[in-house]
Amino acid sequence: MFTEEEKQRIVASIQDAERNTSGEVKVHVERHCTSEPIQRAKEVFIQLEMNRTQLHNGVLFYIALEDHKFAILGDSGIDAAVPADFWENIKEMMRALFRQGKIADGLVTGIEQAGQQLKSHFPYQSNDVNELSDDISFGE
Repeated sequence: MFTEEEKQRIVASIQDAERNTSGEVKVHVERHCTSEPIQRAKEVFIQLEMNRTQLHNGVLFYIALEDHKFAILGDSGIDAAVPADFWENIKEMMRALFRQGKIADGLVTGIEQAGQQLKSHFPYQSNDVNELSDDISFGE
C-alpha cells in the first residue's frame, strides 16, 4: 500500500506531532470501506482501543485506499475542546493532495496540522506517556 519510505515518513510525522501535544495520533489503512468512512472510523477507533486514553485525546486518521474514502475522528476530549469545523480544514488540505495521488503526503500534512492545532488544546506534558503505538495499522 505504501513504500517503506512513505511508511517511515508517516510514522515520523506521528512522532513529531506527539512531541508537541499530549494527544495520541493513529493511522489506520484499509483497501475497502463498505460503510460511511466516519462510521468505519468509529469501529476502528474502538478496535484499536483509542477510546481508552487517559485524557480521551486520541485522533484517528482512517483511509480506505481503493474506495477513495477517509475520515478523521477525534475522541470526546478533543471534540469538547476544539471548534466544530476543526477537522474540516485539515480534511480539505488532505483531500487536495489525495486528488493529486499523493496519499502519503496527504496523511503527513494532516497529521502535522492536527499536531500543531492540538498543542494549544492539549500541550505536551513532561510526564506524558505514549499510550498508543506510533505505527500504522492495516486492515483488509
